[in-house]
Amino acid sequence: MSEKQTAAVEAAALGSVPGAVPSSVTGERMGLGTQAFRFIITGGISAVVDLGLLALFQLVFGFPVPVARTISFIAGTTTAYMINRRWTFQAEKSTGRFLAVVALYAATFLVNVGLQTLFDALFTSWDWPASVALVVAFIIAQGTGTTINFIVQRMVIFK
Repeated sequence: MSEKQTAAVEAAALGSVPGAVPSSVTGERMGLGTQAFRFIITGGISAVVDLGLLALFQLVFGFPVPVARTISFIAGTTTAYMINRRWTFQAEKSTGRFLAVVALYAATFLVNVGLQTLFDALFTSWDWPASVALVVAFIIAQGTGTTINFIVQRMVIFK
């Protein structure tokens, strides 16, 4: 395969115009809208992993909310980081960047687990079905954490 064909394949895989050189090679930064769109798609994929494991551990195996949420959060955020680094922010591997993301995820983990626990308990006290309480609490907690993650990753970590 020629160099031009390789660049075209890479560009297509990254969602760029066929034949274009990826922005990670040219040094150009992807627009806010494109990054936000990709971040949301990645978040959706990661949320499926996260919520699926949360439901499995909390509803099927009966783990307490903080334990179930810890396991699911780690799996979901690992999935998100791996996809976002390459596809959303098109960044090369970097130990410093990785450590910054770990610190960010640690902070948003506390926000996420705290909100999940708080809202799950609140909705359950209102006699909501456990599955509904879990999902609504997850949406609130994950939405808050995702917003924080995108802003910090775009403005600080992957600037």
